[in-house]
Amino acid sequence: MRELERDLPTHLMDPSEHSPALAIVGAGRVGGALSTAARRAGLDVRTAGRADALDACNEAEVALLCVPDAAIPAALDRILAAIPPLRLVGHVSGATGLDALEPALEGGAATFSAHPLQTVPDPDADLTAAPCAIAGSDPAAVDYATELALRLGMRPFRVPEQNRAAYHAAAAIASNFLVALGESAADLLARAGVEEAEARELLAPLLLRSAANWAERGGEALTGPIARGDAETVARHREALAEVAPDLRELYDALAERTRAVARSRTEAG
Repeated sequence: MRELERDLPTHLMDPSEHSPALAIVGAGRVGGALSTAARRAGLDVRTAGRADALDACNEAEVALLCVPDAAIPAALDRILAAIPPLRLVGHVSGATGLDALEPALEGGAATFSAHPLQTVPDPDADLTAAPCAIAGSDPAAVDYATELALRLGMRPFRVPEQNRAAYHAAAAIASNFLVALGESAADLLARAGVEEAEARELLAPLLLRSAANWAERGGEALTGPIARGDAETVARHREALAEVAPDLRELYDALAERTRAVARSRTEAG
């Protein structure tokens, strides 16, 4: 955070500086969380749904589209008539580039994106200290996206436009796949005879501690039979899965192969 702030123009970090009126289009989880953060930061913000999007944007200088990726074109089409007074139009998609906002650029508005790198399970989610991937169609748009992220308490960083999908895939692996992995482990534990209601409670400390260890040590946090070369235990795992949960064996094999690669890279680095 300090490194990012050191590279920014001073006025972008001054909370007393005027911030343009912001229209957040989309009242779902991300839109709700960003609206709450914006109001907490003292920004002039209005949140709109599909029906009142144009009215809200006619009273703002910046529009931020907080809608699913596939809905960006339709949402953008609804607010184009508000350029001007809109001078900036952005979206919060992680995988979609600025090209999705090309009609706004052609209409005379600069474009930007600001994607919170955080899981947002509901509109009350706290985005404080979350990283935020930003991009802009010109330096001023990048400056605005940076300022907005900082004002909302997030940590802005740049992602090359051509790599947006790869960036978002990394986010999905770290978040969505982790949930799917936890559910798979809990399901297997229940099939192994542990009370289903207790499975998540029993596994959660292990999952959370492993995540914390990885955050602190990276690949050095890897433990378990594959890391120590215990092929016999891995074979017993696969036999048990074939009997108890054959539908999870393919998942186990894929993750085991990736775990072997991480273990090899750790050994080679050492």
